[in-house]
Amino acid sequence: MEIAIKILQLITSLSLLIVLHELGHFLPARWFRTRVEKFYLFFDPYFSLIKKKIGETEYGIGWIPLGGYVKISGMIDESMDKEQMAGPPQPWEFRSKPAWQRLIIMLGGVTVNFILGFFIFGMMLFAWGREYLPAENVKYGIAVDSLGRSLGLEDGDRILKIGDLPFNEFSDRTVVKEILIHNAPSITVEREGREVSLAVPEGSAAQLASSSNKGKALFSVRIPFIADTVVVGSPAAEGGMLADDQIISVDGIPTPFYHNFKQVIADKADQDVQIGVLRGMDTVLLDIRTNAQAMIGVGPYYYDHFFQFETQEYSLFQALPAGVVKGWDFLASQIKAFGQMFRGKINASDSLGGFITIYDMFPAVWDWHDFWNMTAILSLILAFMNLLPIPALDGGHVIFLLWEVVTRRKVSDKVMEYATLAGFILVIGLVLYANGLDLFRLFNK
Repeated sequence: MEIAIKILQLITSLSLLIVLHELGHFLPARWFRTRVEKFYLFFDPYFSLIKKKIGETEYGIGWIPLGGYVKISGMIDESMDKEQMAGPPQPWEFRSKPAWQRLIIMLGGVTVNFILGFFIFGMMLFAWGREYLPAENVKYGIAVDSLGRSLGLEDGDRILKIGDLPFNEFSDRTVVKEILIHNAPSITVEREGREVSLAVPEGSAAQLASSSNKGKALFSVRIPFIADTVVVGSPAAEGGMLADDQIISVDGIPTPFYHNFKQVIADKADQDVQIGVLRGMDTVLLDIRTNAQAMIGVGPYYYDHFFQFETQEYSLFQALPAGVVKGWDFLASQIKAFGQMFRGKINASDSLGGFITIYDMFPAVWDWHDFWNMTAILSLILAFMNLLPIPALDGGHVIFLLWEVVTRRKVSDKVMEYATLAGFILVIGLVLYANGLDLFRLFNK
């Protein structure tokens, strides 16, 4: 069921983005009286799943879910329709239109995706606001995972700064971003009442960007293990544990925090253990037998029980510009990440991914906030990638059109034909390579 939900989210999000992107080409083409022969979601070599001709345009759904396209008359594109281009230019064809009109048609798709990404971010802020945990509220410090320990962090640290950036809102993604994108040289923490500066080890950016570490937590909030619920009939219930008991030890080993308990209990599957709990002012020892998964059937209180979260709310007029700022910040990070790749700070193959990578980014349950957040991110990525100056992508066509506008000399159809073919082969190669990396990672987990 979880797989089906993730696949449904992936298909829904990409279909929405593809249709709107192609609509961004279709509408200005029609405004400038340019004939559009086909409007397709997905590709349709040899046959279509659905098709219907309305006026001059055939609308349909193809069977290869790698994108979509509009076929515009008199335009050299991935269809490589040489027969049409061999005839004399017709007034309804793309090649007969002024360069500025052709430029608007080509920029329409990425323009829609940029606007859509900014708009979704803005409407999310309007609908849900922005909830965050102020770092100063995290009174118990952090619980560090192995990746965080490689940066020198320790349990109980309170992060103060990453480089020169104050750590005001609690999120390990802020640390990852500052190291990956902004080359933060240090992390400043409060440790046992002292301020300590930790130098970021050489090679940390590449380590954090590696496919094996993508999405892994550096640290989480450290919290006590207080029982919110005790499952009826569970080992904990049979052993006498009650709601609001605080677990403080396992077999005499202190477990003052939830992550300590998980570390100790992990090696005690299907064993008799003695668990110490704090019940009111009393300490009680309970004899409990863990199950085969080393679990005892207790649901803990989570972060919001211990810490005060804040929500920044936005009016519609505040949310829309804030959505642009959020989207632009994301794009700036992507551009800087490209720079890090070119400088060799990040391994490019670790940052590439195909449909499995995108699939993994969606949650296993349908959550509208997460769905729209991912859709906004993908919309901006789609716009950015399509603007790359590669023939067969929108950015490649734009480069040729800008050359024509500046020099007043049109690039020959033959040059466009060969460049588009080369670009198409390059793009298909990159798609196959990225998805091949996904399969390699999947089978080597």
